[in-house]
Amino acid sequence: MEPLQLFKMLGDQTRLDIVLLLKASGELCVCDIYTALSLSQPKTSRHLAMLRESGLLLDSKHGKRVHYRLSPALLPWIKNIIDVTYSTEKNRVSQLLKAINDKFASESCSV
Repeated sequence: MEPLQLFKMLGDQTRLDIVLLLKASGELCVCDIYTALSLSQPKTSRHLAMLRESGLLLDSKHGKRVHYRLSPALLPWIKNIIDVTYSTEKNRVSQLLKAINDKFASESCSV
């Protein structure tokens, strides 16, 4: 991946938030992500597909759910950019993760 491609991917707030959520949590299902970001499932899935196609994310199916995580094969400079960005956005990402915990404290994902 070239720097311009990475910055185009992360230049969108939704895609940046997805990457930072996955940095913080390790792995999330689609329903967790759209809950955290207060987005529709189709819009979230479009952004996830773009990130997956760029090589930033990997997905795996668990029953009916699709889970996403950052690719372990990311180049060191890409990991560094994500790490530095996460360190500056940690409080905001914590708030996004709180939305997941609040929503699904007593219910399970239905996607």
